[in-house]
Amino acid sequence: HVQLVESGGGSVQAGGSLRLSCAVSVSSANDYCLGWFRQASGKEREWVGSLDSYGRINYADSVKGRFTISKDNRKNILYLQMNNLKPEDSAMYFCAGGPNAGCDRYKGRGTQVTVS
Repeated sequence: HVQLVESGGGSVQAGGSLRLSCAVSVSSANDYCLGWFRQASGKEREWVGSLDSYGRINYADSVKGRFTISKDNRKNILYLQMNNLKPEDSAMYFCAGGPNAGCDRYKGRGTQVTVS
């Protein structure tokens, strides 16, 4: 069983930065894919990026070059550093985890990001 708890959301002006954190509770976090999804009001869920169990990180084109995923293996915390934020980045951001083929099997409750 995997538990994911996000934090760090908030409101920021366009061009600003935020860092989201996801506390991961699982016996072997390094064996899982961990990632981030987002869902804006009235829109479908969108994959933001993920870190697979081999250490490979991939990003959606919409955030590439602006967002960075990292992980503190000692603390089992997954981060999403978001720079140069745009209004279209406004959404509820969810931390997700699972096997590499199903990285969204488990999801947190989300944290809201609003960019104005």
